[in-house]
Amino acid sequence: MDINYFSFFLCFTFFTSSFHVHSKTITGSSSLYLSPTILFPNYQKMLEAFKIYMYTPPKPFSFTSPVESLFFSSLSNSPFVTQDPEEAHLFFVPLSANLSTRTIARVIRELRMEFPYWNRTLGADHFYVSCQGLGYESDRNLVELKKNSVQISCFPAPEGKFVPHKDITLPPLAFAHSTQVPANRTVKYRGFVKHNGVKESALVNELRSASDFFMENQPSDEKTFVDRLANSEFCLFEYGADVSGIADALRFGCVPVVISGRPIQDLPLMDVMRWQEIAVFVGYKSNGGLDLEELKGVLDRTCKGNTCEGKRRLGVAASKHLLWNETPEPLDPFHMIMYQLWLRRHTIRYAERKWV
Repeated sequence: MDINYFSFFLCFTFFTSSFHVHSKTITGSSSLYLSPTILFPNYQKMLEAFKIYMYTPPKPFSFTSPVESLFFSSLSNSPFVTQDPEEAHLFFVPLSANLSTRTIARVIRELRMEFPYWNRTLGADHFYVSCQGLGYESDRNLVELKKNSVQISCFPAPEGKFVPHKDITLPPLAFAHSTQVPANRTVKYRGFVKHNGVKESALVNELRSASDFFMENQPSDEKTFVDRLANSEFCLFEYGADVSGIADALRFGCVPVVISGRPIQDLPLMDVMRWQEIAVFVGYKSNGGLDLEELKGVLDRTCKGNTCEGKRRLGVAASKHLLWNETPEPLDPFHMIMYQLWLRRHTIRYAERKWV
């Protein structure tokens, strides 16, 4: 173990111990994590053992999304990468964002012919990054990539291009910054809405005229933005619109309210965190509408007793897993994505089938 990784390991040990204490002191039986007694020992095993082999891209490689690029650079420079494919748990397939489906199919076909690893599992121990996602195609190589390999998508993923329980989403790009959480929150607004975080609708028009909700296009500076979050009980986001502020909302004690017209199956870190403990999910009615009184009714039912205070405290803890760092730190988004990949390292070895 080199010095840098040893320092990282010591930092991780201190960091996880503080998370254990925080998790146990939350009011009531709620926990941020799906399996808190399993998460941290498993995470430590991942740091010590997880190995990934990265295939060399045939041409210059690029992504269109900054969060994809950040994940790729973090992975490339991490101690998880091995030059020996025989010791790898998973294999990373580099696919540029501008590749056509025909080119992707050719890349997989070449991997199949040049290396023995794809055919062992028909791609089930392989993963790739794609914000655009893959649809269902008839080509054998694309079928195996889509159905077997792990796709790391951006959140929210394009409809029909994400397979729940197999694929993973990257938390929206939001960086940890120096602004501190205010010691004393003074709630001025029932809800705060960034205009680009919701689509134009009857609800948005009602929110504009509601005195207890505050809506603006973009705060003038970071301090103003933090004040909006810290002084609001809820922060409203619409699934499919701009959700990049969710991590900041959690960090500064504003409970995210996610409005969606369909079930959400691609939340970041769904294998790790209990999102229902830190956010509120509101569905549109069958006719596609939602009025302000209905929304307020949901929020009233959410904040009975100290329920919202518990959500806020858990949300602050959750934000540490959702705020990116230029250089990865323990338990940050990069490492939680790696942990979800680690959980998928036990692959099913499919029986070979003949393709016509």
